[in-house]
Amino acid sequence: MSRTDAERVESANTAFYEAMERGDFEGLSALWMDDGVFCVHPGWPVLSGRGEVLRSYALIMANTEYIQFFLTDVTVDVAGDTALVTCTENILSGGPAEEAGELGPLLGQLVVATNVFRRTPDGWKLWSHHGSPVLADSDGEEEDGAS
Repeated sequence: MSRTDAERVESANTAFYEAMERGDFEGLSALWMDDGVFCVHPGWPVLSGRGEVLRSYALIMANTEYIQFFLTDVTVDVAGDTALVTCTENILSGGPAEEAGELGPLLGQLVVATNVFRRTPDGWKLWSHHGSPVLADSDGEEEDGAS
């Protein structure tokens, strides 16, 4: 049975996060289009161009001892040769340790992400990634009666 475009896009999206978890810069680089790409990391300015975008991931990987993504609320919408993925990145990460041989403190963070993919002769490739931190506490909002 052949896979649908939505399944292929979801696989490419999963591969993106798995490459980050493994610290696989070559694998992550292969998932991005060759040119015309954009990226917004939480709290960063817009990065444009393959070189600038990939340098940002090299910097993140070099300064992150451990990272794990638990993706929730994943939606995939394909329109022709473009696909839009939205998801919540439930991130567990740890920075460099104070003492050699130890893991730094683990921190949890919620980020909502939009990943835009384009169909290429080599499969679905990332065109744009935009991550925004989730600052609102949904539990508190529900108690206040807000929806």
